[in-house]
This record gives sequence, structure tokens and C-alpha cells, in this order.
Amino acid sequence: MGGVTSSMAAKFAFFPPSPPSYKLITDGATGLLLVDHFPHRENVDVLRLPTRRGNEIVAVYVRYPMATSTLLYSHGNAADIGQMYELFIELSIHLRVNLMGYDYSGYGQSTGKPSEHSTYADIEAAYKCLEENYGARQENIILYGQSVGSGPTLDLAARLPRLRAVVLHSPILSGLRVMYPVKRSYWFDIYKNIDKIPLVKCPVLVIHGTSDEVVDFSHGKQLWELCKEKYEPLWLKGGNHCDLELFPEYLRHLKKFIISVEKSPSRRSSARKSVDGMEQARKSTDRYDVSRKSTDRREKPRKSTDRPEKLKFHEYKFTKIEKLDSKFKLPFEQLERSRRSVEYYEKPRMSIDHQLEKGRKSVDWLDRIRVG
Repeated sequence: MGGVTSSMAAKFAFFPPSPPSYKLITDGATGLLLVDHFPHRENVDVLRLPTRRGNEIVAVYVRYPMATSTLLYSHGNAADIGQMYELFIELSIHLRVNLMGYDYSGYGQSTGKPSEHSTYADIEAAYKCLEENYGARQENIILYGQSVGSGPTLDLAARLPRLRAVVLHSPILSGLRVMYPVKRSYWFDIYKNIDKIPLVKCPVLVIHGTSDEVVDFSHGKQLWELCKEKYEPLWLKGGNHCDLELFPEYLRHLKKFIISVEKSPSRRSSARKSVDGMEQARKSTDRYDVSRKSTDRREKPRKSTDRPEKLKFHEYKFTKIEKLDSKFKLPFEQLERSRRSVEYYEKPRMSIDHQLEKGRKSVDWLDRIRVG
């Protein structure tokens, strides 16, 4: 019956753009993988990543020189990398972070079919790549989940005790709760974020529009209330499900949050002493405190990269961006492989009636704002 649930979940929640908004091409001179219709940037890598479920997903990694945080972005529904590409570039620049975005199985040019458990394998593959290929560490990674992307984001965050932070953008309490005001979690529900959010130990920022017609504002509000380490939420008055990036407050508040979590690693580490293995992990981050006592090296390099914000982010006016230093690399580390008991267990599945088809459109936004 497991296949019944997978089929139900696919019909219930997943709307990959058809046809995909982009193609992958290989540059004849360099052999590099490129996203069609976008010019090659020296600071952007296009990757194919294998997952533990046998699929191959497409990911984009954007470098920012001297960045101290890496954002792992799980996008919303009815979108793929081709539609998110320019936003990824903009976020990396304005937030001064490295950023990895990826397509779920069955989205864009990723292979396989979309399902709840495939998205869990997808985000794990992206996370593994960050650690093994780019030297990112758990303490420096911020997970960002938009709408349906809040599902894989919280599943992974609940299993990583030393994450720097989590951002939830128009998140869902669970798939079923988007359509019906149920009071409990059912076996056939998917993305049970309401049950996982209390397990997240790092600071959490929740962003939601008060006029969201797809995922009601109450979803974001309730998830924020259940957070262990709350950060000041951003409730965008009049904001809908797919336009929050257009509000000037969106970027300002997100930037403020990232600066805050970058400046307080020692406080969060001491607050989580009881977590298994945390004392050992803290030793690896103590170098920040040592350096700050003397020359404050961690802060000064960031000041040297400061520059006037020439782009009006909320108007999405894109201009040419300086070529970034592609030689900036960090030490490599091994992937943490332990999985906690929050993984869903499979039970015998029942079939679901056709009324879920009627509710498909309400699970996530169908029209992605085109930028440019």
C-alpha cells in the first residue's frame, strides 16, 4: 500500500512546471554545465547530484566572497531553477551569503517522480554536496524553505542540532491542513511540519503574508508559536502567497536576521550544551571567539565587502553583477550521516477519493512571478 500513499501525495502536493522552464547545456570550450538562456557566471556552479533514492537532481551553487553563511534554499511548488535562478543571484548578493538552490526529483531537469520522501532525499543530497564539495559546516548553514519547501527543510532541520538558523517562507502546517482545518495528524498526511518544528533547536524566522489565499496566514503564525528559539517574525500586511519578495521589508528583515545569527554563534552553542556531541562541535567554532578577542577578523572582512546597494531589490531590476572570486574555497568535511527518529514510518495505505484532486490547486501557488 506504500505506493498508494506515494501516488496520493504526488497528486496532493506536487505541480512541477510542464514543460520545464530551462534546459541544461554543456559549454563546448570549458565542459561546464550551464543553465540555458542564462550567461555563464564565474561564481555560479551548475551541478547534477545523485540522491539515495536513485534520482539525479539539478542544483545551482552561488558563491559570495568572504561569506560566513551558506543558504540552502528549497523552493515552492510550480517552480524550478530556471524561474528561481535570478532570485538566487540577488539573494546571494544582498544577503552576502553563499547560496545553493536545487530542483526536487521530477522538477526541471531532475530525474524521477516527485514525492514527499524523494524531497527528503533531495535536500540531503544538496546538504551533502555543501559539506563535501564546498566545505560548508552545519554551524554555518541556514536552511530556507518556501511553502512546500518548508517540508524537506524542517525534516532536515529536526535532525541537525547545530544548524545556524532556519527560515520558513509562507510555510505549511501539513499538506492536509492546507485544505481542511483538521485538529490532528493523520497517517496519510504529508509534510507534518506541525510535529517537527518543536524539534528544531536553532533560531527560526517565519515570514508570511496576512492575505495569503493559498496557505492561510494562521499556518505561519502557529509554526512560529511552536518554535523553541523564536526570532521576530515578519507578517507582511497585504502579502499574498507568491509576492513577498516584492515587499521592501522582506529583504531588510531577512538581512537583519542573518546578521543576528552570524554574530551570536557562542550564545546558541551554550544554550544547546545538552545536545549529544555539542561540546565537540563547539571546539571547532571556538576560533571565532578567539579571533574576535584580538583583531575581530571575522567581522572586518565582512566590512571590507560592504558596498552601496545599487539594486532596488523590491523592484527586481537586475543589472550586471561583478564577477566574484571563484577561487574562494573552504576546507572539506565529512557528511553527518545520523538520522533521528523523526523519519516517517510507512503504514498500510488506503486509497483516497477524487476530492483531493479538487484541492490540488490550493496546496501551493500556481503562478510564479517572472522577474527581469
